[in-house]
Amino acid sequence: MKAVNAAEDRQRIQWLRQELEEHNHRYYILDQPIISDIEFDALMRELQDLEARYPEWEDPNSPSKRVGGGVVKGFETVYHQWPMLSLSNTYSIEELREFFDRIEKALGHLPEMVCELKYDGVAVGLRYREGQFERAVTRGDGEKGDDISENIRTLGSVPLCLKEHSWPAYFEARGEVYLPRAGFDKINAERLEQGLEPFANPRNTASGSLKMQDSGAVAKRPLDIFIYSLHSDEPLPASHSEALEQARRWGFRVPPAQWICLSDRPDELMEFMARTEALRPQLPFDIDGVVIKVNNLDIRQKLGFTAKSPRWAVAYKFQAEQALTRLNEVVYQVGRTGAITPVAQLEPVLLAGTTVKRASLHNADQIEKLDLRVGDWVYVEKGGEIIPKVTGVELDRRPEHSQPLHYATHCPECGTALERNPGEAQHYCPNRLECPPQILGRLEHFVSRKAMDIEGLGGETLDLLVRTGKIHRPSDLYTLSPASFDGLERMGAKTISNLIDGIERSKSQPFERVLFALGIRHVGETVAKKLCAHFGSLQAIRQATQEELLDTEEIGTVIAESVRSFFADPEQQREVEALVRAGLHTEAVEKVREGNALEGLTLVVSGSFERYGRDEIKELIEKHGGKVASGVSAKTHAVVAGSDMGPAKRKKATDLGVPIWSEAELEAHLGLGAEQG
Repeated sequence: MKAVNAAEDRQRIQWLRQELEEHNHRYYILDQPIISDIEFDALMRELQDLEARYPEWEDPNSPSKRVGGGVVKGFETVYHQWPMLSLSNTYSIEELREFFDRIEKALGHLPEMVCELKYDGVAVGLRYREGQFERAVTRGDGEKGDDISENIRTLGSVPLCLKEHSWPAYFEARGEVYLPRAGFDKINAERLEQGLEPFANPRNTASGSLKMQDSGAVAKRPLDIFIYSLHSDEPLPASHSEALEQARRWGFRVPPAQWICLSDRPDELMEFMARTEALRPQLPFDIDGVVIKVNNLDIRQKLGFTAKSPRWAVAYKFQAEQALTRLNEVVYQVGRTGAITPVAQLEPVLLAGTTVKRASLHNADQIEKLDLRVGDWVYVEKGGEIIPKVTGVELDRRPEHSQPLHYATHCPECGTALERNPGEAQHYCPNRLECPPQILGRLEHFVSRKAMDIEGLGGETLDLLVRTGKIHRPSDLYTLSPASFDGLERMGAKTISNLIDGIERSKSQPFERVLFALGIRHVGETVAKKLCAHFGSLQAIRQATQEELLDTEEIGTVIAESVRSFFADPEQQREVEALVRAGLHTEAVEKVREGNALEGLTLVVSGSFERYGRDEIKELIEKHGGKVASGVSAKTHAVVAGSDMGPAKRKKATDLGVPIWSEAELEAHLGLGAEQG
């Protein structure tokens, strides 16, 4: 019977939240449900009705939030409290023995190791404060990632409120989000029924799902997660295996089995990996290896880290799975830079749980090396790529009278004769301005999130605008008006207004994004930032000599020649001038120097601060002549540390004798008083 007053309704809401969370735990973690789906849905509907009646009692960790529905406009970039490093990979027993030898040499003995499956998914960090889910962050570049909290809330196996009360006040649980094979097959079956192209593999489908901006759509994907580590500045259990057992008691989904190798039995670990690889096809999810870690956490601290990975862990990667199938045809795809990629069209074959119809052939040299011929039976591997690759030919099954493949001589899209630069593996279509895939690819790159970030201009809309002659090059976007869309399908007044507004807003993007958006070969985000910082303006880059470009940090001959070639092209010169006239930013915002206290010093910023944001700290350093680096090294003069500086970075600084400054100490070096912060 439903409550009839606010006080009783509030008690009912609290009870429903606790009850539904308990049933989620039983269903997703324990696999021991005690009520039917119908009963669960009835409780959920009651909770949703009550929460709609009392919006003032909203709780972001309510079980009702798992159904999603929120739309995210991009993802906030968040710095990791503790570095989220990748593991070093080994591919042979010999390399694995070298890993053991290094540990034994460092410690004088081989410690207890723990062995886990290496799930083929997406690494995420789940942050909890006072037992409540707070935030979820992707690995990103190891130092910072994307906040995907709204999407992660939809996973039933992620506890929103922890059990027991032994957890640290603030900690992070790290795990791997994956898509079970059965769920992947179901999604692809539904896509085929809808006439859509099936997804390539479970790992990429999981990754793409977490980047979706509609959490309601994410909730419909059967994603799952295994937790594999805990991180906190407060004490944790002494060993990795104990920590995960503790995590299990708090309500996390922990890998179903761990295997501990004692120090005097490393050969048994090898046997374990061989058995695991043999069982790999029977697992309900994809794995690509086994992770071997030192079990004791204190010993891990002694072994420490390299710049990219821990010294106390390694991933043993299985050999890529293979399948044998027939090559029916070779087709050629044209990328936005004109690069030609040959693709094998195959007789469909099951490989690593998915049906493969196409495989990469990379370039002409690869085709010649394989002596590939139409009708051949070929070996196909999934080497961690979206598109599998052809790795060999079964010559015993080669058809009689088969003829060697001759690489395409003309562009399959526009018919232009292909070119191949000396020293390069790929062929290119030089018809950059008229070749349809290059036109569309260049526009898609220009409007993409990391370039000009123009919302609403997806591939279909751009293709429609190109086909109808509304646009041909990026600068044409800035000539569009509402009247330009007259007569176009699926283009209502609101959609058109939003597009025009988005194009206008893009004019405020900083210079480094504009340079990246131009699509110069070999000039990615990082190179664009380096060029902008070094030259300060687009005009200076356009006029730079080869020698001046080579003087720029991290710019080599290939990049320098590419930049020079781009700006020497008369058509590119006209396009750049058109973008300048459109009002795009073509000069770096000069950082006003406020002093020289840090002149010549390289500092690293780590952690969170009370009076400044992390970016504000970095800007403060640069305004006083200092340089900010991402990692601690022998060249680092000091680390500016927040209250939650990661232990790995702190240990490395201590080992190298690098001073660690607090926020107040940085201010003291800069001569700033508290009132100036």
